[in-house]
Amino acid sequence: MSSAEIAPTESGHRQSSRRFRRAQKVAPFVFLAPAVLLLLVFLLYPLVSSFRLSFVSWNGLGDGGDFVGFQNWVRLAHDTLFWRSALHNILLAVFSVVVQLPIAVVLAVVLDEASKGSRILKILYFLPLLMSSVALGVLFKNIYDPNFGPINGILSELGLYSWTQDWLGDPRLALASVIAVVSWQYIPFYMVLFLAALSSFPREITEAARLDGASGRTIFWRLKLPHLQGTFRTAALLVLIGSMRYFDLIYVMTGGGPENASEVMATYMYRTVFASFELGYGSTIASAMFFIIMAISIVSLRVSQRFETEV
Repeated sequence: MSSAEIAPTESGHRQSSRRFRRAQKVAPFVFLAPAVLLLLVFLLYPLVSSFRLSFVSWNGLGDGGDFVGFQNWVRLAHDTLFWRSALHNILLAVFSVVVQLPIAVVLAVVLDEASKGSRILKILYFLPLLMSSVALGVLFKNIYDPNFGPINGILSELGLYSWTQDWLGDPRLALASVIAVVSWQYIPFYMVLFLAALSSFPREITEAARLDGASGRTIFWRLKLPHLQGTFRTAALLVLIGSMRYFDLIYVMTGGGPENASEVMATYMYRTVFASFELGYGSTIASAMFFIIMAISIVSLRVSQRFETEV
């Protein structure tokens, strides 16, 4: 074969190689394009649109409303009901971390150690998470009913008449009653997270510790709990973010009442938009929720990273 025939072949190979490398660089963007497009349409655009509406006064009808500048934000800064609802979100987050995560860890450890009947127990413990929040809200609204609910009925049968309460109608008890149901619903989710983390814990270490005379309590505190630190931080972050945006179950059970005793930011925003028809101010509340959740997420990540470094 002559050199004149070899030259075009080598040139074609180089062109094919360049096209292949170019295709390799472009391929990730092609596959990511649909997901990015969905995020832009259903996440970024509503977020920017909501922030834009926070600068107008609009009832949601007719044209886009009147531009009022920072008037809605000034109103929000002086809105005691909004800050009270934000405090309720914080209380929900704190009690969710304090109640849900320790119970979830204990259940995960027990189910991880159990051999007989562990599958049945996992299914039973996971059932609350399979129910919709609306169905749970209706169910527990009837359970908490002061006249016909089983809680007061059992207390009356035991002669504890002074313990019977209007659980959802008393401003002192409404928020605590709702937090109890939220915790009961989401404990199985975090239990599954901890179970998944425990499944990666080497069994040889546990067996070796037992041969050395370590008790179950020592194995838990010295070996398994440090192994769960990363999962615990992730679960805590999920609890904090979820508690800041919780809505459906609270709305079904109390609607934010009585006397705004169980009002959270999401229910306050919903009532502002769909009951008072103040779409501009409701968008301001939604934007404030976004900034609060983002700030809490950033702080939580920084704290968890510092803790991880120290440990």
